[in-house]
Amino acid sequence: MKFPKPHTLQQIAQLINCEFVGNENFEVLGMNEIHVVEPGDIVFVDHPKYYDKALNSAATIILINKEVDCPEGKALLISDDPFRDFNKLTNHFKPFTPSSSAISDTAKIGKNTIIQPNCFIGNNVSIGDNCVIHSNVSIYDDTIIGNNVTIHAGCVLGASAFYYKNRPEGFDQLKSGGRVIIKDNVDIGALCSIDRGVTGDTTIGEGSKLDNQIQVGHDTVIGKKCLIASQTGIAGCCIIEDEVTLWGQVGTTSGITIGKKANVLGQTGVTKSIAGGKSYFGTPIEESREKLKDLAYVKKIPEILKQLKEK
Repeated sequence: MKFPKPHTLQQIAQLINCEFVGNENFEVLGMNEIHVVEPGDIVFVDHPKYYDKALNSAATIILINKEVDCPEGKALLISDDPFRDFNKLTNHFKPFTPSSSAISDTAKIGKNTIIQPNCFIGNNVSIGDNCVIHSNVSIYDDTIIGNNVTIHAGCVLGASAFYYKNRPEGFDQLKSGGRVIIKDNVDIGALCSIDRGVTGDTTIGEGSKLDNQIQVGHDTVIGKKCLIASQTGIAGCCIIEDEVTLWGQVGTTSGITIGKKANVLGQTGVTKSIAGGKSYFGTPIEESREKLKDLAYVKKIPEILKQLKEK
């Protein structure tokens, strides 16, 4: 998430009432999660296990809960609770704005696009030409939809990320200030939910087709011409490369990559990143030919046991 204008390190420190290490005029351009940070971004870290990863990331401002040696060319924001203060910054730069109508006055809707009854279209939404948005679809703020897109009834685009910190008093949600981006020629079946990015974008690539009842987690990027069948659940921060096929009830863990033209058979649990151009099956996931061989061997166990008893 980029800020509307550059800020200084001192200005950001004043917003969250914390100390800083570095030049007070150090330029701050935005804030992002670690997997999408760029120079000028703030990244937060609140566990020693991840200090080095954050300090050595592309981010040039690190919001951290301990004063450590600051890498050259970077700056630190020293906070007793980086998670809380990251939320403060999200609320400041991307505050929730209630809607006063079903279709916001700030929404942009293209030529020949049809919006069926009972839809909600939030602030600053952009919908391209020749789209069909069926009834009871909710499109949250800042969502961008391309041309020739069909979204079927009951879908929700732009809900908050499922991202929580466990505190003694209960779970504390990391605020979502990102977007959902739907490219051209995408079809989305009924009752799908696509969560917005925490600070970046959740993206559905050009020409991809989603069946009914699919969940796509925050900051996930789905490539071009993917086919995703019903009841698939894709966790946050995943990369699904071009022309991937995910059959029904596939589930993934977060942060994995599925390579180009991979074919994942139904009810598979994708527990790790997998290479493209192959077919996969099972939990834990394996190449489908090997998995099916294993199952064939298992079926032979009763016969083997019988032979052993007869000896």
